[in-house]
Amino acid sequence: MSIAEIERYLHSSVPLCRAMGVSVREASPARVRLAAPLAPNLNPHASVFGGSAVAIAILAAWTLLTVRERAAGYGAGLIIQRSSMRYERPITADFEALCELTDEARYARFRALLERRGRARITLTAWLQQDTVRAASFEGDFVGLRARERPR
Repeated sequence: MSIAEIERYLHSSVPLCRAMGVSVREASPARVRLAAPLAPNLNPHASVFGGSAVAIAILAAWTLLTVRERAAGYGAGLIIQRSSMRYERPITADFEALCELTDEARYARFRALLERRGRARITLTAWLQQDTVRAASFEGDFVGLRARERPR
């Protein structure tokens, strides 16, 4: 999938993405970088609303898994099970969420368990940054569910 196709998919599948102004800057099976403007994500204190911050972090991690699954020819359903966010500094301008998965062995264990049991869990980390300065850290557990065969 191209970056434009991924962005269209996010905006149509997760309407909150459109409302937040999320754009896809980079997307590969190893790294996803999403961006969002400050204005639609503002809180009363002139910084990013915490809900917007955690939403874009979850989206970056979910998008990374989705891109990786599709690139490998798989189609697991992916849902967030648990998340934790640590806010390190206020975000007062446009910002980005980045997620990387460089541990191939961890992903291989996830895929093997998913194939064997039809369900698997993987933990991903992401971070938010403003002007390349880290502002928040995210950790989340995602559950993969084996795609069901469609009746013929």
